[in-house]
Amino acid sequence: MRKIALTRDFKLLIKSDLIYIDKTEQIFNLLQTDRIFISRPRRFGKSLMLDTIGTLFESGVEPYFRNTWIYDKWTDSKYPVLRFDFLKYTEDYKEFANLFCKNVRLFARKLNITDSITANPSPVEVLFDLLKALNEHGIRIVILIDEYDSQLAASINDPELYENFRIQLRNLYGVMKDDPSIRFLGITGVTRLKDVSIFSAGSDIKDLSYYKPVSAIAGFTREEIRKYYTDYIDLAVSLEKGKPQEQVTESERDELLDRLSEEYDGYCFDSFYENKVFSTWSVINFFKETAETRMMVFRNYWYDNGGMPTVLAKYLETHSIRLEDYAGDIDVGFSDFWDPSSLLDMRQEVLMCQIGYLTVKSPVPDGNQVTIGIPNREVRRSFEKILVRRIFVRADFSKIRNERLFSEARPADIVKRLNELFNTISYENYQHMDEKTIQGLLHAYFIGADQPVRTEVQSASGRSDIILEYDSRRLVLELKYAGSEADCGRKLSEAVGQIKDRKYGDTLPQKPVLKLALVFNGDSSVRQFTHYEEVKDQD
Repeated sequence: MRKIALTRDFKLLIKSDLIYIDKTEQIFNLLQTDRIFISRPRRFGKSLMLDTIGTLFESGVEPYFRNTWIYDKWTDSKYPVLRFDFLKYTEDYKEFANLFCKNVRLFARKLNITDSITANPSPVEVLFDLLKALNEHGIRIVILIDEYDSQLAASINDPELYENFRIQLRNLYGVMKDDPSIRFLGITGVTRLKDVSIFSAGSDIKDLSYYKPVSAIAGFTREEIRKYYTDYIDLAVSLEKGKPQEQVTESERDELLDRLSEEYDGYCFDSFYENKVFSTWSVINFFKETAETRMMVFRNYWYDNGGMPTVLAKYLETHSIRLEDYAGDIDVGFSDFWDPSSLLDMRQEVLMCQIGYLTVKSPVPDGNQVTIGIPNREVRRSFEKILVRRIFVRADFSKIRNERLFSEARPADIVKRLNELFNTISYENYQHMDEKTIQGLLHAYFIGADQPVRTEVQSASGRSDIILEYDSRRLVLELKYAGSEADCGRKLSEAVGQIKDRKYGDTLPQKPVLKLALVFNGDSSVRQFTHYEEVKDQD
């Protein structure tokens, strides 16, 4: 099998004969516009896309683009490429300016035009001098800027620094506007901001973030995974089912792709809401780990690798997020979604969409509402991992990871731990609770503590609230909420009756099962699980 690529270096990828999903048709579509901006969440292949474009302009189609779609269609000349990766730049503006100017001067030295570049450490002046010299020498170049918003994201809690970066970036794009020495300008980032905020001075830059012809330029489609990762699909199926790879059937491949879709698919960057893509990072790591460990496990790669981008980490320092606000899809106004003017006042749900925790779930027509929501199971788990640490502010998550309480303990000890847990909640955001909220909080906690949790698990007779599926036993929790002590007894009877009548936990594989009916007393003076009962199978 060809090895899996974890690099954003296109030349290295081709030289090493690693798997490359051919995106050159989409790149060709993108290059029909001379000044473009495209936003995608982190770990979606933006940097590889830019490096592929840079290689195409620097080297042409030989030798790196043999056997790709674009090979016999690209006829443009070769151009020097000036590259910036702002993710590698500091958030201190003075240091940022020095690094930017150094990069420009090194590029000018390669073109033998350093005499024309000012010694002033001003990005705007240095870039102006470079472009002026290029025009005087009749040289055209390509400029690629990766992660343009890194410094803005890092300064989200410092309005003065944020505004300084915003103005300086706007001025840089103003210098580049309509300059004939620039053959192509490509800009990527995580966040999309209204044109007047950043690109107003460079208004010839076209935002292609939700442009249908390039909607799958980053991310993998189901068809691409089937085509390029067939060997790994067969390996995963064979490992799970204990059969030779050559005996894997087409229906078994489809079954695995369906499960991959539930975990890692669902992102949409198409304003018509037609094309969806998988998270590249998650798919690549799923197949890579399957091949290395010889085991098939759907892990949470999104959170473990870049799931907490800088902008979210900074945002959470000064803002709160309520788990229940993201329980279902969310409608936002078109202008809020399409034209946020600043990271400082962007609607929270729109920010979560831009960084990848939500995605488009409807067409994006001008003037109407846009529906957004969580794309897949992996992201929902990642979301809960983040939020649970904001909810249970004093909880020790490492403790539950390293002990066997829920897999082995008695009911009284389990209830004691759950009450200790709810004592860590800051109730400012949870003054009005209900059964659904209690269930959501517990589920989020178990996710954050890496416990094998499932919610509303379907049985032949109904759905149980929470099941923890350990090797040694199955723990079933049926939850009820009471507003006062007087209501607790009735609620407990309801929970016990549901467990018995609907046979919660009686599923395959057979193993020891602990079934607990629990009542949370939501009285503001209590806020504890005050009533519980172990429900034992009848003889």
